[in-house]
Amino acid sequence: FKQKTAYEILTCDWSSDVCSSDLLLLCLIWGYNWVVMKNALHFSSPFDFAALRTVLGALCLFIVMLILKKPFSIKEIPSLIVLGLLQTSGFTGLLVWALVEGGAGKTAVLTYTMPFWTMLFAWPLLGEKLSGWEWPAAFFSLMGILFILDPLHLGVDLFSMILAIVSGISWALAVILAKKLQARSPNLDLISLTAWQMLFGSMPIVVVALMTHTTSIEWSGYFIGALIYNSVFGNAIAWLLWLYALRRLSAGIATMTTTICPVLAVIASSIELNEVIKPFELLGMFLIGTSLLMISYDRIKKHEEELVQPWLKKEPVIKSRSRKG
Repeated sequence: FKQKTAYEILTCDWSSDVCSSDLLLLCLIWGYNWVVMKNALHFSSPFDFAALRTVLGALCLFIVMLILKKPFSIKEIPSLIVLGLLQTSGFTGLLVWALVEGGAGKTAVLTYTMPFWTMLFAWPLLGEKLSGWEWPAAFFSLMGILFILDPLHLGVDLFSMILAIVSGISWALAVILAKKLQARSPNLDLISLTAWQMLFGSMPIVVVALMTHTTSIEWSGYFIGALIYNSVFGNAIAWLLWLYALRRLSAGIATMTTTICPVLAVIASSIELNEVIKPFELLGMFLIGTSLLMISYDRIKKHEEELVQPWLKKEPVIKSRSRKG
């Protein structure tokens, strides 16, 4: 078995069996990272930690650009700024904030409702109406969110759960913008796009961190390790893999990947953090997971139909004229 270089991992063909391992790696990184982030908040405030992980993540990507001799010139600056605000400031900043009071597993499940929100926002923003399995998927997602929120027994973690949901909404809007941006500028360099949006998105988090900084960071061995794990693996490498998946894979396969991450987060948080899941929360998680699988199945089915339909169309037959004489 030949070990791949870093460059091969970033530029490989995701449709191959070899690159399926990269998708699995992405799931493992993001799934376990919820436990790492929850533990890291014992040594730092949420905004200090979010600012450090995003700034260092952007720095890692710029180092990669320097090593690979990628151009530092940027295009589509307004779109990259908005993408950074949605994907880095909104998604990352809010989910770290949500982990202060919320459990890692429950926060992960609510954040990963992203495909559901993407499906809903695609209707007004992309003109893609709900069809097929998307209708029951929407119902299952809404019911799952209600069961987890449990409006009849609201607890101290209500604000945390709302933050997690808004984080998923911000991620969904970032997915739609990234797809539109890549369709408009297909030659836009992937590493450059990820690095610049992360840098732009980290600026508001840094400002908030400076304004709310009251306690000093405890630079323990675990915190430093968590920072490296988040900035290098969970931020820089993982976002590269995710954006590459959006460009190369069908939406269904990319969505299917995200369904594994919250499952790993729930399992890891139950084992390592001893988080207890209530019956209603477990039912809500099951409904949301079922919804995500429905969305993935529907998109995979549509993608397969798009590949088959051209072969079913009858092409006009050109008859050759017979020569006289």
